Amino acid sequence: MAWLVTAVFILALVLALRQRFPQVNRWLKWLIPLAVILVVLGNSVTIVPAGNVGVKVLFGKVQPEILSEGLHVINPLVSVVRMSVRTQEVFEHAEVPSKEGLNVVLEASLLYHMDPEQAARLYRQVGPFYERVVLIPIFRSAIRGVTVQHDAKDLYTSGREVIANEIAQSLEKQISERGLVLEQVLLRRIQLPKLVEEAINEKLAAEQQAQRMQFVLLKEAQEAERKRIEAKGIQDFQNIVSQGISEPLLRWKGIEATRALAESQNTKVIIVGGRDGLPLILNTNGAGR
Repeated sequence: MAWLVTAVFILALVLALRQRFPQVNRWLKWLIPLAVILVVLGNSVTIVPAGNVGVKVLFGKVQPEILSEGLHVINPLVSVVRMSVRTQEVFEHAEVPSKEGLNVVLEASLLYHMDPEQAARLYRQVGPFYERVVLIPIFRSAIRGVTVQHDAKDLYTSGREVIANEIAQSLEKQISERGLVLEQVLLRRIQLPKLVEEAINEKLAAEQQAQRMQFVLLKEAQEAERKRIEAKGIQDFQNIVSQGISEPLLRWKGIEATRALAESQNTKVIIVGGRDGLPLILNTNGAGR
């Protein structure tokens, strides 16, 4: 333990000084107890940094009490192991099989943090290197277990979000049993064999072209329908107008126009005497005459 090593060092230093400086002997009865007291007091205080918890170990036995962030007074015989509870990332670059048996290069990240209440159990069961011992192997196994159930196209296109969620669901229960909390699984990059990637891109391009042609045909059909409706409206208008305009009505409108011309203050010449009795020639010689 640190305090014991420090005490032994101080004792050895005092003995060495005693041999060279005999006058130190009279201070030994005070120096040694004082050094021991200072060492014990120094080891009775510990500081847990921000974003960490402290696991107490006494003579190799893990204590259930967890130390939170800050300053703590503890048993000087207890050693404190600091464990991070911050968000951490596990990055995995793997070559995984797809449903068709193709090898796909996949890069994924796992974001997680440790449950502070489970720190003592995790340290006792796994140790401080739990990421390397437990988390990474479980992550790799979950990735392969999910990708083998999907086609390469799903991995390459929009299905990756579904795959990421399935990996997260597969991981969540396993790592929660170890005292870890899953935050998110991210698929960062997926690389297919070159020939497969080109085939998928060609198929996607053909599907996009087919959808574009369907849109064009729909637009043309809508335009044709618009023109048909417009032509029908014009035809209906002409039918209504032709039925509403009769010869007596036209004669009456002509009489009204002749009366308006006759009442006008302008000088005009009106020749009346056509077959319908309506004005044939209208000539105005200027306004206000």
